[in-house]
Amino acid sequence: MTEPLLEIDDVSKRFTTELDIAERMARRLGADLAPKTVHAVDRVNLAIRPGEVMGLVGESGCGKSTLGRMVAGLLSPSDGRIRYRGREIGTLDGAEARDAALKIQMVFQDPMSSLNPRLRVRDIVGEAPRVHRIVPRREVAAYAEEMLAQVGLDAATSKRYPHQFSGGQRARIGIARALAVKPDFLVCDESVAALDVSIQAQVLNLFVRLREEFDLTYLFISHDLGVVEHISDRIAVMYLGRLVELGQAEDLLARPNHPYTQALVAEIPTFSTEKKVYSAIKGEIPSPLKPPPGCHFHPRCPHAHERCRVEVPALKEVAPGRLSACHLNDAA
Repeated sequence: MTEPLLEIDDVSKRFTTELDIAERMARRLGADLAPKTVHAVDRVNLAIRPGEVMGLVGESGCGKSTLGRMVAGLLSPSDGRIRYRGREIGTLDGAEARDAALKIQMVFQDPMSSLNPRLRVRDIVGEAPRVHRIVPRREVAAYAEEMLAQVGLDAATSKRYPHQFSGGQRARIGIARALAVKPDFLVCDESVAALDVSIQAQVLNLFVRLREEFDLTYLFISHDLGVVEHISDRIAVMYLGRLVELGQAEDLLARPNHPYTQALVAEIPTFSTEKKVYSAIKGEIPSPLKPPPGCHFHPRCPHAHERCRVEVPALKEVAPGRLSACHLNDAA
């Protein structure tokens, strides 16, 4: 087995909002108020091999973007460790920290809000290579145009501003900016979610081509299993901060094990002419401010029993290469 390029080891992330002045005064007067803590990510373990595309799926608010931002170094874990090439990212300093920061890049969901509207595209793409001296200053403009060409944009457009491009073109600019610092690993956070379906297909094909040309590894985050299945080697399913299932993409979609994964797979649109009634998962995703005890999915699970309400199911192997966190596997 190839050694993992990136390892996520028992990682959790909590966001705490302290009481404001009025709330602190009310608390002194006897009000039952306390700081609010959001449990965004809860003890996630994941290993991603070189050249692999790991799909990460789940409903909005499940913590997948928070996990992606921790991998990219934009957030620090509250607990646990993230290792890149065997070295814990949080312990690196100097040149090693700089190298890890450059080698792991992020492609954001909304390219318009992540691109500086005051800069020309060639400056957006060329800024990091110039600052980090990846290319000589006099060659930055030509290098930026080369990166734009790699993602299918004409070099003649490099003097334009972000607002002069379409949504699909801005997505390509975001990809070119990430590629410009020669990364090994891309965190793609809902990178095609804001695009029309036809443009989504083009950008997905671009990701596939770039993976081969630049020998890239992806953590591909999406709420849409239909998108993830076309690009991923393995898929990890996340619910309310926890991983509930992990396996090879084709196998997981053909034989989902966890009830949550089964519900997601059942709602993937198909070209079948057979009549099918689509129904959303019952109930609302619980608040991460106060997640339910035991299995987080039990309030919405049609198979929940008493053990699910009190005991957290372990993510364990249920078949070769397949992990699932469900007490139903123990009863099978």
